[in-house]
Amino acid sequence: MKQYDVLILGSGTAGQSLALRLADQQRVALVTKRELTDSASAWAQGGIAAVLDATDSVEAHIQDTFTAGAGLCDPVATRFVVENSRRAIEWLIERGVPFTREDESAIGYHLTREGGHSHRRIIHAADATGAAVQATLGAQVRAHPNIDIFEHHIAIDLVLGDKIGHPELGCVGAYVLDIEAGTVVTFGARNTVLATGGTGKVYLYTTNPDVATGDGVAMAWRAGCRVGNMEFIQFHPTCLYHPQEKSFLISEAVRGEGGVLRLPDGTRFMPDHDPRAELAPRDIVARAIDREMKRRGLDCVYLDITHKPAEWIREHFPTIHSRCLELGIDITKDPIPVVPAAHYSCGGIVTDLAARTDVPNLYSVGESAFTGLHGANRLASNSLLECLVFGESAAKDILSQPQTPVPTLPEWDESRVTDADEEVVITHNWAELRQAMWDYVGIVRTTKRLQRAQHRIRLLESEIHEFYSNFRVSNDLIELRNLVVTADLIVRCALLRKESRGLHSSADYPETLPDPRPTLLRPPRRKRAR
Repeated sequence: MKQYDVLILGSGTAGQSLALRLADQQRVALVTKRELTDSASAWAQGGIAAVLDATDSVEAHIQDTFTAGAGLCDPVATRFVVENSRRAIEWLIERGVPFTREDESAIGYHLTREGGHSHRRIIHAADATGAAVQATLGAQVRAHPNIDIFEHHIAIDLVLGDKIGHPELGCVGAYVLDIEAGTVVTFGARNTVLATGGTGKVYLYTTNPDVATGDGVAMAWRAGCRVGNMEFIQFHPTCLYHPQEKSFLISEAVRGEGGVLRLPDGTRFMPDHDPRAELAPRDIVARAIDREMKRRGLDCVYLDITHKPAEWIREHFPTIHSRCLELGIDITKDPIPVVPAAHYSCGGIVTDLAARTDVPNLYSVGESAFTGLHGANRLASNSLLECLVFGESAAKDILSQPQTPVPTLPEWDESRVTDADEEVVITHNWAELRQAMWDYVGIVRTTKRLQRAQHRIRLLESEIHEFYSNFRVSNDLIELRNLVVTADLIVRCALLRKESRGLHSSADYPETLPDPRPTLLRPPRRKRAR
């Protein structure tokens, strides 16, 4: 058994920033499924929204967030995040993150604009901001003597205090599979943090990395935590459409800097859908593209920024230019083929302003959490900001607690399971689940489609539970078990919302209700896990 003051599951910006804020005073274990920098954070291109320019204001950023969130943003959480945005950026600058400089700017850094923002307030590192943040923080995490990194480890389930006769302790650690060794490691911790990222891999097409399998949401649900607003899945409007590239997104900033969306014949179509055209929030742009593709039978549409100087394009979007060029697309001359794809989950584990969940000593930060900031649709570049602000608030809360002993936990019990006889079951169930979610729980939904999805999910859940109960765990089985729980929660929330709002568009309920309310689910009495 391994014992730590704090166990952090996930190594994106939320997990890494929290680890660094804690490690000077406490021993931290950072568990990650792949390498340290393999996360959705590292794929974030656009940047981080913050009030940095004198012409901008906290009130304007809050209003833009409210507008994008379609009436469902929590006012207290939104103000909390925006008012702390400058300090979050200053902390990253102090850590050495190489944001793009601009000598003519009053703050010394270039600020770009993205859809839904009324001001230029996106600080960025060219078009690879997430990678720059992850690389900078990752090097410091690796160098810190009080942080132990466990790569290629995946959490199976949280351990609660009732397992050791002390239910008042809440979460006391987790069982974690060492993927390469094939053994289960027991982690005991005074506090546990879920920083496990999003749910994108529940869909057939996604901009997310392969690790985004809803692990934190599923584990928290099984542990007794409420979840909220799971129906609000943001589909990024512009994922590169190419047979050799399954999940490369074309940054919001391309549209923010003047890129326009065109049909194959060159016709621009966004002005017909919204007066803000390409600068409309993502849900509006994604639905517009989806509608044009369906009504015209198109495989994709095109994002065109060729009217800008070639050198300017290469300077501002080097990552996008380079990757597209590898695939035979020169974005200085050619429009970029794009389609919508599942991108971000606005819902998640219900938390307060200190990132605390319903279970004592269990926290959630980043995309796995439902803080109330994003409402029915996330405003571009508010996600990394949320990671940083709530990472800081979680650290403050954890450090304010008394230093009680770390409990001793029982080891993982494999006495009643055997090696799997047919791994193909996992592969088939995975494919069926993701196809059903894409077909029935996509950008535009109907009650009948959602009911069909729910029926298939329940059958799959039964099969997966039987497999999990009888065979030794593997990375794929753990992820599939979490994905099917996450899929069920998304569909349940979608069926409860009898309106169209933000990212949830229902053909059966096209109107928006006058009284906006979040969708909250409370789990049944927890079943004891093995």
